[in-house]
Amino acid sequence: MREQLLAAEKVKAIDWRDGALHLLDQRVLPFEETWHRYDSAAGVAEAIRQMVVRGAPAIGIAAAYGVVLGARARLAAGGDWRAALEADFRVLAESRPTAVNLFWALDRMRERLERLADEEEVLAALEAEAVGIHDSDREANLTMAQLGVELIRRHDAKAQKLLTHCNTGALATGGFGTALGVIRAAHVAGLVERVFADETRPWLQGARLTAWELVNEGIPASLNADAAAAHLMKTEGISWVIVGADRITANGDVANKIGTYQLAVNAMHHGVRFMVVAPSSTIDMSLASGDDIPIEERDGRELLEVGGKRVAAEVDAVNPVFDVTPADLIDAIVTEKGVVERPDAEKMAQLMCRKRLH
Repeated sequence: MREQLLAAEKVKAIDWRDGALHLLDQRVLPFEETWHRYDSAAGVAEAIRQMVVRGAPAIGIAAAYGVVLGARARLAAGGDWRAALEADFRVLAESRPTAVNLFWALDRMRERLERLADEEEVLAALEAEAVGIHDSDREANLTMAQLGVELIRRHDAKAQKLLTHCNTGALATGGFGTALGVIRAAHVAGLVERVFADETRPWLQGARLTAWELVNEGIPASLNADAAAAHLMKTEGISWVIVGADRITANGDVANKIGTYQLAVNAMHHGVRFMVVAPSSTIDMSLASGDDIPIEERDGRELLEVGGKRVAAEVDAVNPVFDVTPADLIDAIVTEKGVVERPDAEKMAQLMCRKRLH
């Protein structure tokens, strides 16, 4: 199957070339395919903050390249460049608070930096580390796709109806995708009758990005309002809800795009299986439960306005962009290290102790 999956890769959103980071602007898809070039850590941090790049794995990859750009500028400026680089680490870390992949990638870059004594090796070594983070994410995606398909097939070997939320495809990662990667692989394996994609308010990642990826690959898809999901579970015979994650805690609680929690509650009520797909870099064993996850709340204007024009009454808006799904609502967490079914603290600890997939 791996060869088939590689042949199915058609989309990328992150490109490191000519000593600069190039990002596909996901704010203007699907109407424009616009790439931006970034030459500074501050520029990359702003791209993350403004959602030019989004999706937990992609944010981490972009931040790693941001460190490379920061180091190049600090070295060129001379003086105590290591101390100056701390400002770049800080501005990148502050760009978005919920996705743990961001901090994981920055920690990896810092650890690599601390092992370097020769100033002449710094840029080449940091660039190699960032490229390694990028490449390993893509490899993890391919592994998760195969594991997710095996899980789907184990429960039902015929073509099925699946539902997904937000965007978890190639646009959100270093390559094939997490949850959408599993769906893409399931399509290749003949296991997809139709995919229902939540529109995902207020940024419409499902309507603009997931639908775009599905249509480009010829996967049968229908877009639905977020509020229609329970009705579809009741009437359409959906077998799986498949979503990604921005942070998973030690007990298996999952933070993901706002609306995920209500999907899990509805899935439990309707007997629909619920799968979370995320690389192990998304798992934060330092947090005991979802109660400890910082939840980003963005500007209320994202709800009150469309295209800069107000569409709501004169009212305040509450705009949390993530929620937490308790582990007891999750059937399986799929990572490149393996699959955890009915996750709990003991099973998550066992997973994270694994050196490689068994």
